[in-house]
Amino acid sequence: MMPHQQHVMFPNPQYRSQESVLRTINLTKQFKQRTAVNALHLDIRRGEIYGFLGPNGAGKTTTIRMVLGLITPTSGRVEILGQDARARRAVVLPHVGALIEQPALYHSLSGRNNLRVFADVLGGVPTARLDEVLTLVGLQERQRDKVQTYSLGMKQRLGIAVALLHDPALLILDEPTNGLDPAGIAEMREFLHRLSATGKTVLISSHLLSEIQQICTRVAIINFGKLVIETAVGELTSGEGRFVIRMEHVTDALTLIRAQPWGTDVCLDDHGRLITAAPGGVGRDLIAFLYQHGFAPEEVSQAKLDLEQVFLRLTSGYSGN
Repeated sequence: MMPHQQHVMFPNPQYRSQESVLRTINLTKQFKQRTAVNALHLDIRRGEIYGFLGPNGAGKTTTIRMVLGLITPTSGRVEILGQDARARRAVVLPHVGALIEQPALYHSLSGRNNLRVFADVLGGVPTARLDEVLTLVGLQERQRDKVQTYSLGMKQRLGIAVALLHDPALLILDEPTNGLDPAGIAEMREFLHRLSATGKTVLISSHLLSEIQQICTRVAIINFGKLVIETAVGELTSGEGRFVIRMEHVTDALTLIRAQPWGTDVCLDDHGRLITAAPGGVGRDLIAFLYQHGFAPEEVSQAKLDLEQVFLRLTSGYSGN
């Protein structure tokens, strides 16, 4: 838990206008002969939902523990709100909230009384703030009920409410949808979008890539402790110049396109639509080509890759060298 601070003065008054909320610069952690995190650069911006991805053992948890000041980097540094997180620990860490794995809650107490207990640990939180976070996580109608009656999704949201008590600028969530049913996952997705709309920055580490694709604005993928890629989700899943075509006589069009030097890997998806590259990578040239050969597409759109496919391609066989 971070101590509650109502008014914190930063030596650099320009931090509020800076885009970055969390940066890691050459962040490295070695355990004897093993390098768990290797010269990692991340840049997480104000108001975004940022996905932090990697295979098991890639270094995600070690990175998060260094960000939270739970372990000391071997080299490099963490910056939070423009400040060195290690040198200015007492100043910056109160602006970070975290939920790591399952929240530690008192099941015999009500949701509201759980918040009161954790608020006391923080040194006291105004009653109005309890009401704010209960409303924010959608538990105001169940706040008087004992936590033992809550669903897993409600417990996760209450854990996030605890992390939000001191109104942090940055919220770090490790597997926030772990163990949730589809309804609970949908609730969490909606909640995180609401939270981002209030200006909070959210870092999510998760193995549910389909959810990351729907929730996050940008992602970083690491493997063997090194950054593989950091980019917008839309760019990562853009389909690399391929297009989806819905049309009649699809089998004849498939044969025609496959005979072109740019269309040799054309295929059909599960819905009977063509998936193909385009002449010169330009969609309008693909449409013109089809019309010239007597085909009238009903719909042409840019193909979107599944984030899981991209993730596996980027991490398979990647050694970090």
